[in-house]
Amino acid sequence: MEGQGRQCPFGVMAGYEQLGWQGQRRRCFLRAADQGTVGYVEYAYAKQNKMTYTLLQNRGGNFVSPNDKSFQAAAASADWKNAPGFYEILTDEPGKNSWPITGATFILMHKTQPDPAKAKEVLKFFEWAYKSGDAMALELDYIPMPDDVVALVQSAWKSQIKDSSGKSIW
Repeated sequence: MEGQGRQCPFGVMAGYEQLGWQGQRRRCFLRAADQGTVGYVEYAYAKQNKMTYTLLQNRGGNFVSPNDKSFQAAAASADWKNAPGFYEILTDEPGKNSWPITGATFILMHKTQPDPAKAKEVLKFFEWAYKSGDAMALELDYIPMPDDVVALVQSAWKSQIKDSSGKSIW
């Protein structure tokens, strides 16, 4: 739990808040203060800050590096079709090249929408993001969803996102 454990031996604990350090930067710094510890931050943060990383052994017994290809391999191996609401934890996915600690970001929408026009605009934005956002995601050190998963999600919009009368919004 954050805020518990050893005190930093050189009195930095009070100083990081004055510097405005929050979230991952704060946790990274605190882990670095403990000799011999291992910390975990998201890939984008580690890559952008040129942090050291390790190879991890995946479910197939292979040692893989954290990178776009190993994250994409994990996402492609997941059973999205049978995951209720596309809720899939991408930990230890099968696949020779799958990174064993991968995660997806979820967007939640009510199945019954009180404002169908607003919901349709939201879905238009996500449609645009799926069609045009792959390059931007990669520039930000994230990966796009696999095309087959995008097709599943968009199909769910048609069948599950409705107005209060039960009419499909998409």
